[in-house]
Amino acid sequence: MKFKPYLLASLSLRCSLALAVPFDQTQVVLNQSPLPGNLGLGNGWKDYVFDYLEDSKKTILKGKLNMQKWMHAGKEYIKQDNLLYELVSHPALSTYKLRVTEPKLCDPSVQQYSGYLDIAEDKHLFFWYTSRGRCRIPVVNIAQRFFESRNSPKDAPLVLWLNGGPGCSSSTGLLFELGPCSIADDGHNTTHNPFSWNTHANIIFLDQPVNVGYSYADDGTTVSTSPLAGKDVHAFLELFLNRFPQYSTQPFHVAAESYGGIYAPNIAKAIHDANKQITLAPTPGLKHINLASVILANGLTDPYIQMASIPDYVCDGPFPIYDDPEGVQCQTLRTKVPTCQRLIQACYRFSSRLTCVPASTCCQTQLFAPLMQTGLNPYDVRRKCDRQDGNLCYRQMQWVDIWMNHPKHKAALGVNPERSFESCNMAVNQSFTMNGDGMRNTASLLPELIEDGIRLLVYAGNADMMCNYIGNGRWVEKLETRFSEEFKSAEYLPWVLLESGRKAGEVRTAGGDGSSAGNVTFVNVYDAGHMVAYDQPEAALDLITRWIMDVPLTINLHEQQLEGIPPG
Repeated sequence: MKFKPYLLASLSLRCSLALAVPFDQTQVVLNQSPLPGNLGLGNGWKDYVFDYLEDSKKTILKGKLNMQKWMHAGKEYIKQDNLLYELVSHPALSTYKLRVTEPKLCDPSVQQYSGYLDIAEDKHLFFWYTSRGRCRIPVVNIAQRFFESRNSPKDAPLVLWLNGGPGCSSSTGLLFELGPCSIADDGHNTTHNPFSWNTHANIIFLDQPVNVGYSYADDGTTVSTSPLAGKDVHAFLELFLNRFPQYSTQPFHVAAESYGGIYAPNIAKAIHDANKQITLAPTPGLKHINLASVILANGLTDPYIQMASIPDYVCDGPFPIYDDPEGVQCQTLRTKVPTCQRLIQACYRFSSRLTCVPASTCCQTQLFAPLMQTGLNPYDVRRKCDRQDGNLCYRQMQWVDIWMNHPKHKAALGVNPERSFESCNMAVNQSFTMNGDGMRNTASLLPELIEDGIRLLVYAGNADMMCNYIGNGRWVEKLETRFSEEFKSAEYLPWVLLESGRKAGEVRTAGGDGSSAGNVTFVNVYDAGHMVAYDQPEAALDLITRWIMDVPLTINLHEQQLEGIPPG
């Protein structure tokens, strides 16, 4: 399997891709039947989008002008692009507005909101929120005591989910990994996902930064650093929680995959800093966001440690790529580590594109490029990357593009039908790459949060080569916090699923005195690749449920029941 030169030019950040940035991805638009209007070729869409709206929305919009605003029942509304939105604003966030609509897609049984955060009228971030769905309590007779208090969406924790990239849409996480429905039938249908994370949580899927997924900029504006992106996400959360205050008192968790290992610490820091500022100087209407934890899924967070783990993983890991760990391929790979680490260290010290871009270029070409020539799926080394499955090694990613580009789905989600959806945007990826954003040490942002009581969960599938579990475990062990010594001395304990009793991985944790899921916790997920929720959906739901409910991951309730020991 050959990879194109521009792919090899960004391989270090491919550890950080939620899925890979496409090699030569072509946009696919569903066109099963003749569509009214002249979509993509003129102004015909303005009439045609009207056909896909609900009758109630048609009635409201009839006779109103584009961009017209009005008040109804204490709420402000706007007609924009022939679509109906509720308009949410706040005087303390004068450059930000929220446009909200209510789709009934995917799983109509759950409350949904979608729309845009408008930033200074030139940047627009798309979001899709799904409330807690149908109650599905694992092993009811054994574990109900852990979950019985969570009976409605307003009582459930709030989770922000971000895919990585940089440049990959979080809607792929919804439809491909952990949302209430799963993409199916070549992108023409969705099916119910019994292991959706909204079983016990309310989840926001946010496309950020600008130009990712349905997010867009009016004038070519771009965001190419994670700290800037973090500030926009905080503003979004403030507006969202002001509009939906019933969720503002619940624990809030930032969960991010892959390049989310860079995103999430920056977002968490922005929230934490704003919380401290509100405490010192309260601003009427601005809310203290109840940040409870940071969750990093197969992430890139401390490149210095993680890049050095690559030879160990591919030569000595559970799914070795090379037959002989002492052979020439492994020996050659190990010789490349010192130079890579020296450059990363310079990036850490000076934190500029002049130091971070060379580190990225060196590490990717010296460490990742040889591995990509093996033809293995870099996100699951147990499998070959079949070109028939698409450039991202998963044909479902192409299906997501097809489903998201159906004009009926766009209209329901509050998206201009002329706007195209791409799972991953290579231009955004390159912009972040050329700023050296992915080589910075975001692990250094976490100790302050942990010291202030914000919990950290890091998990990784053991079949993922891009952000392997060995490197993830090592950087967590190196974190300097009040839990450091406890974590370093902690042994790995088995993680057994509450419902099936299956051993799904191993857990290392510190804090909580064994009565909670811990303050610093690392989980090695067995037989899972980069997308744990896709490869091991039952295990992923068990993990996120126990974490957000702060239930120990190491309690084996099945074993206790068999031995006649009362749980707890």
